[in-house]
Amino acid sequence: MLENYFPIFVFVLVGLVFGFLPIILGRVLGPYRPDSEKISAYECGFEPFEDARMQFDVRYYLIAIIFILFDLEIAFLVPWAAIFREIADTPAVRMFGFVEMLVFLGILVVGYVYAWAKGALDWE
Repeated sequence: MLENYFPIFVFVLVGLVFGFLPIILGRVLGPYRPDSEKISAYECGFEPFEDARMQFDVRYYLIAIIFILFDLEIAFLVPWAAIFREIADTPAVRMFGFVEMLVFLGILVVGYVYAWAKGALDWE
């Protein structure tokens, strides 16, 4: 029974070796010369000026969430676009595929207009 799991074990073992071997070789063979510049905090080319736990404006999170939502919506459009020719060539499915995508895009537009009307896309 255990011989059936041997290929999985070998696969996991090879993955771990390929994952950890470069890290270990870099630590063992690489030079270690720390100085004050290397171990200092770095933030976009200048010294950090505030605490890392500072509060962000909630609009930043709203824009990020809206971006993720619309990005996922585009990801749902890709499979439909991939089979578009099959949908268009099949008379029984042609109208259903078209209406289905119109409903999907309609919901997407309603969400976008709602977010726009609520001011979620405004940035001062």
